[in-house]
Formats: sequence, C-alpha cells, structure tokens
Amino acid sequence: MENIKSYVLQHKDRFINELIELLKIPSVSADASYAQDVIDTSEAVKISLEKAGCDFVEICDTPGYPIVYGEKIIDPTLPTVLVYGHYDVQPADPMELWTSPPFEPVIKKTDIHPEGAIFARGACDDKGQMYMHVKALEYMVQSNTLPCNVKFMIEGEEEVGSKSLSWFVERNQEKLKNDVILISDTGMISNQQPSITTGLRGLSYVEVEVTGPNRDLHSGLYGGAVANPINVLAKMIASLHDEDNHITIPGFYDNVQELSLEERAEMAKAPFNLENYKKALDLYDVYGEKGYVTNERNAIRPTLDVNGIWGGYTGEGAKTVIASKAFAKISMRLVPNQDWEQITELFTKHFISIAPAGVAVKVKPHHGGQGYVTPTDSIGYKAANMAYTETFGVPAIPVRSGGSIPIVALFEKELKSKTILMGFGLDSDAIHSPNEHFGIFNYLKGIETIPLFYKYFVELSK
Repeated sequence: MENIKSYVLQHKDRFINELIELLKIPSVSADASYAQDVIDTSEAVKISLEKAGCDFVEICDTPGYPIVYGEKIIDPTLPTVLVYGHYDVQPADPMELWTSPPFEPVIKKTDIHPEGAIFARGACDDKGQMYMHVKALEYMVQSNTLPCNVKFMIEGEEEVGSKSLSWFVERNQEKLKNDVILISDTGMISNQQPSITTGLRGLSYVEVEVTGPNRDLHSGLYGGAVANPINVLAKMIASLHDEDNHITIPGFYDNVQELSLEERAEMAKAPFNLENYKKALDLYDVYGEKGYVTNERNAIRPTLDVNGIWGGYTGEGAKTVIASKAFAKISMRLVPNQDWEQITELFTKHFISIAPAGVAVKVKPHHGGQGYVTPTDSIGYKAANMAYTETFGVPAIPVRSGGSIPIVALFEKELKSKTILMGFGLDSDAIHSPNEHFGIFNYLKGIETIPLFYKYFVELSK
C-alpha cells in the first residue's frame, strides 16, 4: 500500500497536468459543432492508454463517435477486468453561470475540497474518473504488480444515450469477454465515508412539441380566440403530477418494486443531514412524492422532470406574440422492473390524449435505458469494499443512486457480467451543471484505491 501512495505522491503534479490537458478539449457529444473535438479526445485517450502500458490499443469506428479499446493480457488463464468509461461531456450551458471558462481548467480551493478541486466540464463526469483507471494501470505496470488481465472500453456517446455502444458490444462479445466490469462514473457519500453504488435508475428521455396556429400571431388581435401552445403545454405538464407529486400517467407504477420497511431502514443508515442538504442548495424546504424521504425519492422512486421548455419570444424587451409552437424536453428516471420503452409508450399515449382541441402534439423519443441492481455478495463487490476499507480506513456503505447508466443493464445482458460501480465523486461536484469540479483528493485517492480492487478480486477469485 505504501508503494502506491509514494508513487501517487511522486507523480502527483504530472497526473493533475495530464488530466487538465484532457479537460481542455471540448468533447461535447450533443452538439455537432464539437464533432472534431470529440474525435480528437478519442485520439488523446488512445495515446494515454498506450503510454500507461496497454499492449494493444485501437480506435474502433461505430455508426457514431468512436470507441477506444485497449488491453493488456498477461495470462489468458487469469481473470480479466473490463474497465468502462466515457470521454464525451455534457454541454457547458449556461456559460454565464461559470465562474471560470468550462474548458479552461483551473484549480480552486473550496470548503469541501480544501486541497483544491479542478473546475472544468467533464472534470468528474467522466474524464477525471475515467483517467484514474489509466493512471492506476500505469502504476501496476511500472511496479510490476498487475495481477490479472485488463481491458478498456472508453466511449464517446454516453451523454447522448450510448447508441453506438450497444452496436459495438453486440458485435464484439469475444473481444470484450471478462470476469467483471469496473466503472467509475458515480459518487460516494463523502471524503471520509466511501460508498459503493448498488442500484441505478433507468431513463426515458423525450421531447414534446405542441403546435397551434400555422404562424406566430398578434396577441392582441388573436388572444383569447385561439389556443396558445405555451399556455397549453404548461397546463399539460402541470397535470403530469397530482397534489401528492405522484405521476398521473396510467400504468406508470405498474411494475415499480416496493422496497420493504427493512430495506428502507437499511438505506436510512447512510449518513445524511437534511439541513446541510437544503443549505448546500439554498432551499427553504425539500419537495417530492408524499410518503417518502429525500434519499428514497432520489434513489428508489421513479420521477418525471422537465429538463427544458421554450417557445415564443425570449429576447430582450417585449414582443406581443402568440407562438405557433411550444416545446419541452422531459426525462423520466425509472426504477428496476420498469421497462424504459414501455414507459416511453405510456407517456406518448397519455400526453397526446390530454391535449385539448385546437393544438396538435408530437412526442419524439430520444434515448433511454433500464435500471440496475447489483448484488452485495459478489466477489467484485467484496473486492471493492476491501479496497475502499484499506485506503479510507472504514468499510464502504452500499447505496442506490438516482442517476442512470443505461449501459450497465446492457453489459449484463450481452456480456453476462456483473458491474462494480466504484465512484469517487461527490454530490457537490456539480456534474451536468455550471462549475463542475473534481477534488484533487478524490482524483488521487481513486488512483490509489483502484489497484487494490485488482489485487483483492484476483485473491478472492482463487
């Protein structure tokens, strides 16, 4: 253990600078204007894997952005760990809310990160966490302590639904054959209390369009005489929840698994301070489905949220207009047993049915994925817990996350492998938001912990 600590300390500045260079590339997969930057990032990841010690690395073409595949096979009879990560990032908007440019990484000290954190889009999600695995491999190769085979699959479309990943996995099952999949694209409770994510919510993401008149109209001449698509859309969206914040789509809850009181009591053991939670978000109070507490609402219950809404005139000053169209983007986070395609169909049918006469409605599905629960009695889970316990001094707590990584269910279906989610980010790291950051402590602690997972996984596999 002291060897990895001293190695990280010795190469700390280089590790940080290498990540900063990777973060400078604006690999925004959702915006076609950044297409070359996404491709450039795949090249940078390839070079990093080669330098870290992979014997074979290739950039694999897909119908979308490329996947970087690398491997180091030391003995085919030994276990194989498949590392998954992604090199694409979320759009940085709204730009004006960043305290420093999103693709000009800077290190700043915060109350939570007194040793400093790297502020940049992708710092935590997922370039920083993905790069921990690259540097962990470097250490194991340089110190001749790699105890098993390792493969890397780093994609460039996670933030837009990983469509090409499923295409790639289905066609490369032999290449990707493994004994366990290791992902760091989640978080942990705190820098003092590590946790292992054991559950993920699924996702259905749609875009809706409401059309009224065939053109924008003068709100004085036509107001009150024709349906206003923005007013109508607002009412339709409001009707999707009742007074208890229960989702009103017929059939939405049919397959929702209700946890027992005992399971909910186990969840409640995870450290959580409601007042600190509200203070961190500048909230007067929390909000959500009646009958559940905060840590249940954002983990074991399904949700429906508007992610964006627009229409009409939003520029400076006034323009008295009834818009021809109004739009919204809506995401539904789903729990295990809810099928995302079925939920998308239920939403589409319901949303069209509640539209009043005078407007036309379209629902455009974007992407989605299934929820996932991983067992806590597997060799992979035990190895991860032993690794965290050694580096943090306390055992990890199993937690269910409100986030979605749809490809985890895909991996189990296609590769027949369990996934271990070893995250090192914090809830306060502002992923998907302005001022995203990743603590220096967390980044280096990840590099220090990951090699121990390999060690214990191989020992427990014997």
